[in-house]
Amino acid sequence: MTSLQHRRLSKEQVDALAQEHRRWGRWGEDDELGAMNFIEPATVRHAACLVRLGQVISCAMPYDATGPQTGYLGRFNPMHFMTQDGGDVELGAQDHLPGLRFADDVISMPLQSGTHWDAFSHIFYDGKMYNGFGLEHVTSAGARKGALETMREQLTGRGVLLDFPRFKGVDWLQPGDAIHGDDLLACAAAQGVTLGRGDILLIRTGHLRMCRAEGWGDYAGGDAPGLSLDTADVIVDAEIAAIASDTWGVEVRPNETEAVMQPLHVVLLVSAGVIFGEMFDLEKLADACAEDGVYEFLLVAPPVPFTGAVGGPLNPIAIR
Repeated sequence: MTSLQHRRLSKEQVDALAQEHRRWGRWGEDDELGAMNFIEPATVRHAACLVRLGQVISCAMPYDATGPQTGYLGRFNPMHFMTQDGGDVELGAQDHLPGLRFADDVISMPLQSGTHWDAFSHIFYDGKMYNGFGLEHVTSAGARKGALETMREQLTGRGVLLDFPRFKGVDWLQPGDAIHGDDLLACAAAQGVTLGRGDILLIRTGHLRMCRAEGWGDYAGGDAPGLSLDTADVIVDAEIAAIASDTWGVEVRPNETEAVMQPLHVVLLVSAGVIFGEMFDLEKLADACAEDGVYEFLLVAPPVPFTGAVGGPLNPIAIR
């Protein structure tokens, strides 16, 4: 694990790594699931057998106005409005109803302002998303390929948590700390787990814990610990279905190159078809795993299936 500045990797080097790991067409030219195809019925059955304690842990941040968004990329924190409340009841607005009274509310939010999955239609590189679908498939009406609703029956299976702060003996990794492929394997070995086909890999960096202790700062889009480009070899070789982290963007920032923004998104999400989950709250889960030394569990984490969305919220549930 290293703290890094820009490595000055070229666009050509990123392109070569993306090409090396490209899975376009592997599951057919119309495929919209990518590595989620690795989560098969047998995978889910095995994951269900990991439930030992009946312990249910949410890995979602609260969706409210206290979140980390600052307007970067046009994102703001969720806004909650009541359309019917106790005052309406007291003032007689519901007197036409026989007996029953109610409250109703509305949420206004960018779909990626809190804990969320990136859909394949979220990221393009050289005009293409996963499996070669072009820009024309995402219009002002939403995504027609690689959209969020295609994932509504996916992302339930074996979850594996890699807890890097505990592995390194620190409260949290520092912004700019890069987690390399060898680090993934070493942390997994120390925790007594292996990485395998169809796994949903959760990476705890402690960045969320740091920001809760010190203030959000530039959590939404600023420097952060995260995965290095060379983790792509491990993730692809292990046939990981999806990866998620407690940071804004999963990969290390500053990025390892100035030539391509978020290059690991290009290599894994666009080329290899590995879905990214961002801003997962892994603190309670990490404490539970550390208590009994078991870092695998059933993870139930499909998104809310907003039609045509390019990403969206969820309440990921780890069941131990």
